[in-house]
Amino acid sequence: MQADTHSRPSPALATAPAAAAHPGSSVQHQFASLRDTLAREVIGQPVLIERLLIALLADGHLLVEGAPGLAKTTAVKALAGHIEADFHRVQFTPDLLPADLTGTDVLRPATGEFEFEPGPLFHNLVLADEINRAPAKVQSALLEAMAERQVTIGRHSWPLPRLFLVMATQNPIEQEGTFPLPEAQLDRFLLHVPVGYPEAGSERAIMRLAHAQARSEMQAQARPARLLTQADLFRARAEVLDLHMADGLGEYIVQLVQATRDPRPWAPELRGKIAWGASPRASIALERCARAAAWLAGRDYVLPEDVQSLAPDVLRHRVVLGYEADAEGLRVDAVVQQLLERVPLP
Repeated sequence: MQADTHSRPSPALATAPAAAAHPGSSVQHQFASLRDTLAREVIGQPVLIERLLIALLADGHLLVEGAPGLAKTTAVKALAGHIEADFHRVQFTPDLLPADLTGTDVLRPATGEFEFEPGPLFHNLVLADEINRAPAKVQSALLEAMAERQVTIGRHSWPLPRLFLVMATQNPIEQEGTFPLPEAQLDRFLLHVPVGYPEAGSERAIMRLAHAQARSEMQAQARPARLLTQADLFRARAEVLDLHMADGLGEYIVQLVQATRDPRPWAPELRGKIAWGASPRASIALERCARAAAWLAGRDYVLPEDVQSLAPDVLRHRVVLGYEADAEGLRVDAVVQQLLERVPLP
């Protein structure tokens, strides 16, 4: 539980400009409809759905960790089916090559010239399934695509689509034959989202949905009246960037990230337990995600709760604990929660 001081925002932070009380833009209503539709198709995973939409709005990538069969693939595939975007799934294996992702130059005998054949990364939504099963060279190729929005083949670089989102999955159960993701690549993910098992009621609904799909009884109204176009999506991203964020809340984000590097002013008992704190990318990501969450909630201003609810997913993969923390069984989530309780709102 977070401290009581965090459950009630201070008046200075909660106050929005006069234009804040508006009914929401048309594209906000489209996203609300999209979220409701996805919730009917991906049952029992509301957090995953929200984080997917936040990543889409904040123009970032998503790392999802969970046991098999928890609708990770279904979620991103359903999202691709409701927006103007193409989707491709790549199963990562130890024998995967960089060219299997990026594409390669192919010799055309008719002309005697090489022609570039694009790979799976040239789709809008890419599912990197079990990403930690691929070797370092493949991880490097994916890192360039995520960071630079381009791939390089020989002496030529090829730009990726303007709408480009990677959702990578990790299986926490099996570690044999896996390659731990380098910290540089982890830092490129906007969010790291753990996915748990659905509750009993949701699981019964999942069974009914699977039965209806098997009998081809899904009704047409299960899909939105129209696809969300890329123009709508880019307009939504512009609205997210225009959201009001109080200066004090921006300072709070900075102090929270600073606390992961030197927790002594707020939590002296964590001294020596954090080996590496979060980079400035964490501050940028937390601000962008908080704006997107506020926009999805139908507001045009950001609240402290938006920041605090997303802080664990933004910081989870960016904070590295030391040996002392490992010896005590301390986990990153517990450290982040402690900092959320200690770092005061300005």
